Amino acid sequence: MEKLSALAAQDTRQDWREFGYYYAIDDAAKEWHLHGSASGLLNFVHSLEAYAANPANAGISEHKHLGPHMYLVLTTWPTAKLDGHGVFGQAGDLLRLASFVRKHLAGAFAGRVLRIRQEYTPSAEYTLCLHVHQDGFDPASLDPQLAG
Repeated sequence: MEKLSALAAQDTRQDWREFGYYYAIDDAAKEWHLHGSASGLLNFVHSLEAYAANPANAGISEHKHLGPHMYLVLTTWPTAKLDGHGVFGQAGDLLRLASFVRKHLAGAFAGRVLRIRQEYTPSAEYTLCLHVHQDGFDPASLDPQLAG
């Protein structure tokens, strides 16, 4: 991966911190990995809920890119699915996922990994892996473009 300039790196670090969690995709394992404290990972829940609540997102193929690198995408789709682009579904599907994640984060502790695949949809191609870190976790610390 290409390293960012010092100014861009500083901005990206702040963006990850405000975003609340870091994500990366592992295409070989077919997994999305989201890393954050329980409160940081709740921002993923908020993104799902906000997307689902916005009437402008009701049409098929409407989408929203998440995070500083913007390659995790929420997309309105006729059926629920998880793939290498992100999370797809109707508003009800996304709200169901948000509720599932919220419920499991309520009792989560540092070191826990919540794995979601079949719970979202039996046809999921990818697994959503939410890695719970301790409070105060800095999501920018995992971005390889910011290393060094």
